Amino acid sequence: MSTECNQFVFGFHPLKHREIRAQFDGGAITTEGGGLLLREVEKRIGVVRQFAACFRDYRNPDLIEHSVEELVAQRVYGLALGYEDLNDHEELRKDPLLAVLVEKSDPVGEALAGKSTLNRLELTPATASAKARYKKIVADHAAVDRLFVDVFLAAHPQAPQQIILDLDATDDPLHGNQEGGFFHGYYGHYCYLPLYIFCGEFLLGARLRPSNIDASAGSVEELQRIVKQIRAAWPKVRILVRADSGFCREELMAWCEAESVDYVLGLAKNERLKAQIKKELTKAERQYQETRRAARIFKEFYYKTRKSWSVQRRVVAKAEHLEKGENPRFVVTSLPAEEWSASALYEQLYCARGDMENRIKEQLMLFADRTSTAYLRSNQLRLYFSSVAYVLLQMLRHLGLQGTELAKAQCTTIRLKLLKIGALIRISVRKVWVSLAGGYPYVALFRQVHEKLWALPLKC
Repeated sequence: MSTECNQFVFGFHPLKHREIRAQFDGGAITTEGGGLLLREVEKRIGVVRQFAACFRDYRNPDLIEHSVEELVAQRVYGLALGYEDLNDHEELRKDPLLAVLVEKSDPVGEALAGKSTLNRLELTPATASAKARYKKIVADHAAVDRLFVDVFLAAHPQAPQQIILDLDATDDPLHGNQEGGFFHGYYGHYCYLPLYIFCGEFLLGARLRPSNIDASAGSVEELQRIVKQIRAAWPKVRILVRADSGFCREELMAWCEAESVDYVLGLAKNERLKAQIKKELTKAERQYQETRRAARIFKEFYYKTRKSWSVQRRVVAKAEHLEKGENPRFVVTSLPAEEWSASALYEQLYCARGDMENRIKEQLMLFADRTSTAYLRSNQLRLYFSSVAYVLLQMLRHLGLQGTELAKAQCTTIRLKLLKIGALIRISVRKVWVSLAGGYPYVALFRQVHEKLWALPLKC
């Protein structure tokens, strides 16, 4: 790519008797050669195309230079390849390989959209129409919500017997006067409080919320639409909801019980709960004193709060003693003791929710926290862009990396080892030649991933 400093010569410390000089004059060279693998994933799952279909375009067709699908693809691929800011696209718009990913017919002769065009896409209000002067591409948020579940369903040829839906909230720090931003006492700064719902590695929901609410606010509404959509495709699947104590609310548990959805939720400790395991805590302390190793004893009982719970529910308690002292923990569940013993339910089922923390970290690797526009709606759209970029990389891992050294790699590792490859682009009438860097150290891995993807049927 040419830049404004392409005539400047950079001098570096010599190599023995040879001078070292560098210049931005390489022509059609890209650092994103591995992005071709993302394009192959898109050809198999069509998530970018389906995402673009969630937008209503009121522009005059005769005056359109960049289609909605091209604009959406440019933004999603940019995030997947590590470019978080719209300003990055002022130079990226000249990248010939990104133009290939976006499906421009002439990757060298046609520039991609600039930052202003992409910004108008993000800032279009829900009420926009053909009469608007500039912002005329309206995102249908409900359609985007359905898309994530559709991708999850399509990835499973057969309905599983059981799925686990993990819920969690996290902080999205704010540094301006964004709509919906409030100071959060727990996190200690101004932020949003996005809600994420995953099934394993599959993202099912990403909802940006103001932070002046309870962590569980809106979770029932999100579960209602997700469970309804899943059961329409898989009517016999068993569904289990798993979350920490921030979601242990009567509204959520009562809804699960009414809808035949099982749950296992963290339960905040209190004096009444601790009194139930007083003997077990004493016994665990005695074991610790004898062995100087962490000791834990499990107990289960039925419990009902004095005001908020409508019925008694099964509680599993962990009476643990560590070097720092006692460490009691509690979970509440609808699962029967005959199916899950107390220790297995806590250690094998509930504690497995910790893997969701890694999924949330991956959202940040794809810049889900780049919510710096003034409006909650446009920041929600930015969250969707990052979420679709995650789906693209997650499906690359799911379809192409199973059985390889990167089978469990996070997004940043995949980006660094598989996508960031220097390449020279040459365009002819009939072909696009991509000459990848000869010194690339993961050629065998690249070939293995390509073979896996190439063997899958095309969708678009």
